[in-house]
Amino acid sequence: RRMNVAVIGGGYAGMAAAVELAARGVPVTVFEASQQLGGRARRVEHRGTALDNGLHILVGAYRETLRLIRLVNPAHASALQRLPLEWNIHGEFHLSAPRLPAPLHLLSGLLRASGVSLGERLAAARFLAAQRLKRFTLERDICVELLLQQHEQSEKLCRVLWQPLCVAALNTPPAIASAQVFLNVLRDSLNAARGDSDLILARVDLSALFPEPAAAWITQRGCTVLTARRVTAIDPVENGFVVEADGRSHSFSHVVCALPPHQVNAFLIGITALSEPAAAIERLNYQPIYSVWLQYPASIALPAPMLGFSQSLIHWVFDREKLCGQRGLVGAVISAEGAHQELGQDELGVRVHQELRHRLGGLPEPLWQRVIAEKRATFACTPGLRRPPQATALRNFFLAGDYTASDYPATLEAAVRSGIRCAELVLASR
Repeated sequence: RRMNVAVIGGGYAGMAAAVELAARGVPVTVFEASQQLGGRARRVEHRGTALDNGLHILVGAYRETLRLIRLVNPAHASALQRLPLEWNIHGEFHLSAPRLPAPLHLLSGLLRASGVSLGERLAAARFLAAQRLKRFTLERDICVELLLQQHEQSEKLCRVLWQPLCVAALNTPPAIASAQVFLNVLRDSLNAARGDSDLILARVDLSALFPEPAAAWITQRGCTVLTARRVTAIDPVENGFVVEADGRSHSFSHVVCALPPHQVNAFLIGITALSEPAAAIERLNYQPIYSVWLQYPASIALPAPMLGFSQSLIHWVFDREKLCGQRGLVGAVISAEGAHQELGQDELGVRVHQELRHRLGGLPEPLWQRVIAEKRATFACTPGLRRPPQATALRNFFLAGDYTASDYPATLEAAVRSGIRCAELVLASR
């Protein structure tokens, strides 16, 4: 039977799978329930302004994400701003990595960092050197907080460097975050090539960065992308699958299910061959990400494109004029669980504005605010967590998503790599 693949979900994982398959001449149909491609990294329109439902940072180590963006997005050079690693916790800590070969760039940046003592800077360098000797591998996974205690990292060093890095990368508090996955992130971003630690900030919204150009690219190759088309059933049949969407049946030889984990089990439960991944997904817990958008008068600008805060409601704040030309627009991100979840959205917006005004001074009242709460933005990346593999016991049925088995936490790169892996499995099944 001729191969044709259904990709269920038009986020970064699903579109990565679709691009890889289309590049090899395999017919693909993408089903996306929303009007907007991108999943949990998509554009949200508000008052004529393009916002993102989550503020994502890429790093140079995201090789597969960057490769696919270059492949499908003709405007990729202007869509991304690449900056050497700079870690700026406002008023408390500043690290800037010079353009030296790795790991000298990081060592030099640490030794010249401001805001912590020489002893603390040397302790951070010793911590990284110790992990390098062990090849960033633990005999037994523990939490990040315990790992930092074992290596005598001071309270301030943890507060302004390691904890914000852990929460930014894993979206999980250090007290419950996997130290092994944290070390995987350090290994690939801080210990490999110098450019792997670069910060890469999107100059366009996240739908326009990859999923929409990917849709145009695969459509040009004879594939199909269906938005506002919700899949209601996936039924295994003798030579493949029947996918039900909006009252219509479609037949496929293979299925790549690229839905977020809290939606996947509606399709897996009841299929005996999928009981194992269904059980693994059922065990996952989740962490939120709150994005708070504040539109100030056009003259308002932040001191830098990206600023961090410690001992604060806000973790990071972005100046969208410096990134996207959206004058006066500020995006604040609050990662992982915390007291902010108890606040109503209007109250949270007001609190974020008040905190920015207190920290930065001179801010007028915003013209409008918008809070976007992704309450299950990522899985909680905890020690020893077993994540389901992309391959399943059901022939020609594969799982894509940032929650599937990976060295990485729930990031765009993990999502993209899972989609690529699914495409490889589909091609191998030929």
